[in-house]
Amino acid sequence: MNNFVVNFLKGLGIGTANVIPGVSGGTIALLTGIFERLINALKTFNIKALKLLFRGRFKDFAQHTDFYFLASVGTGVFIAILTIARIFGYLFDNYPVYLWSFFFGLILASIYYVAITVEKWNWKTVIAFVIGTAFALFIAFATPAQQNSNFLYLVICGAVATCSMILPGLSGSFVLVLMGNYQLVMIDAVNDLDFSVLIPVIIGAVGGIIAFAHLLSWVFQHFRDMTIALLSGFILGSMPVIYPWKNQIMHIFNSDGTTTEAVIKAGEKVITEMPCKTIGYEYFIPENDIHLATAIVLMAIGAFIIILTEKKAAAHK
Repeated sequence: MNNFVVNFLKGLGIGTANVIPGVSGGTIALLTGIFERLINALKTFNIKALKLLFRGRFKDFAQHTDFYFLASVGTGVFIAILTIARIFGYLFDNYPVYLWSFFFGLILASIYYVAITVEKWNWKTVIAFVIGTAFALFIAFATPAQQNSNFLYLVICGAVATCSMILPGLSGSFVLVLMGNYQLVMIDAVNDLDFSVLIPVIIGAVGGIIAFAHLLSWVFQHFRDMTIALLSGFILGSMPVIYPWKNQIMHIFNSDGTTTEAVIKAGEKVITEMPCKTIGYEYFIPENDIHLATAIVLMAIGAFIIILTEKKAAAHK
């Protein structure tokens, strides 16, 4: 029961991270010490597992797949996504700068704790770190796609986003932002339990995560230090996504066929009845006022949570 509760709480953390664009559920799994076990458990879902299940050998199936571990973590992830989506829907609408500030501090501190797990830094790991940073920066500054509710596209979204969710440093929710379906999938469909959207996403997610787990497990076994260095770079390169002070640059498609470019300031809501598309962001340095002070305090709290979590984990090793 103690193990179930601990893994359930870790699942809550992973599920919460998966709702946040720019924050990786895989990073939380890595920080809480269950990443490799999670990957190894997921890759056991193979032909042998299916045979055990269909033959009614449920005890052997549970042992083969580390089922109780997956069930405890999965329950936490599921509950977190259902509950946090509603909370974040409200906070993103009303206090986006403060929320992003908290996330910024949390992820900034996590870079150090992920990077120090590299046993030996050399030219190979440094190159991997640079490549990871560059790739994440490319994703961060890419132009988001338009929302699309096509069944096949939703399956692809589920597969790609879920693979990203278990990859430390790469946010599955942010991938959904880039694919144009974050609001549709993570907020609207989850809050409204819209199964016409959720079912194809789940189909893609289940297939994608099992297939990807095999590849990631093999890579971890043969190139562990380079993989961790690459993932550390991913986290560093994702920081612009989480930077709190950025204005949203949008194209608004008018009824007469023309487009209007609009800049939505940080903290403001997009209010328009016309179709629109985000084409990028305008970063700025905030004014020195009480809002900045509050944001910095929230950053510090986010960083402190990571530091405290790591110290607690180190004390139990």
